[in-house]
Amino acid sequence: MRISSRIRHGVFRLTILALLGGLIALAIGIGAIDRYGLVDQAQPADVIVVLGARVQADGQPSPSLARRAAHAVVLYRRGLAPAILCSGGISNAAPVSEAAAACGRAVTLGVPPWATLLEQRATSTEENALYSAAEMQRHGWHTAVLVTDGYHLYRAALAFEHEGITVYPSPAQATAGPMSPLERWPREAREVLALVWYEIRWAMPGG
Repeated sequence: MRISSRIRHGVFRLTILALLGGLIALAIGIGAIDRYGLVDQAQPADVIVVLGARVQADGQPSPSLARRAAHAVVLYRRGLAPAILCSGGISNAAPVSEAAAACGRAVTLGVPPWATLLEQRATSTEENALYSAAEMQRHGWHTAVLVTDGYHLYRAALAFEHEGITVYPSPAQATAGPMSPLERWPREAREVLALVWYEIRWAMPGG
């Protein structure tokens, strides 16, 4: 009984230490992602790539997608690239794709339709990178200003670099203003978990 009790106490202590270690690692990860997403690295490139987000039931972009599109327009007007590539398929039974909603907003804000391109197959960040890279290759493009929300920027840049694209990450918050910490931190916690999953997948043969 005495040995069994010691074992139980030992397991309990190890469990607590593991949980504390996990929380510390999570906090460090959130901090790193948060800092990365605050820095605008935009510079001249072949194209501006806008990553998709939810489209509302009426076909209008969600606030997240709208601010990404608006920031891309600001970068386009600065002359950083001659075209905007919007990436994202149809999700949540929306009437249009995320790409169509984003580029539609860009056109509404003054970008010529001929300067916009749609990638409408992607349903995840990895697919954003995969299909956008294929579209870029068709045009002979190798560099991109990558636009998404700051909390999403690190993982998105990693996915695009995995596909061989040189990216200059640019957070939508550079135009829209910062998100509140209470809005950012839960999203960044999910980003940490997604990054762990990426590393596991990419470490596998054929990953």
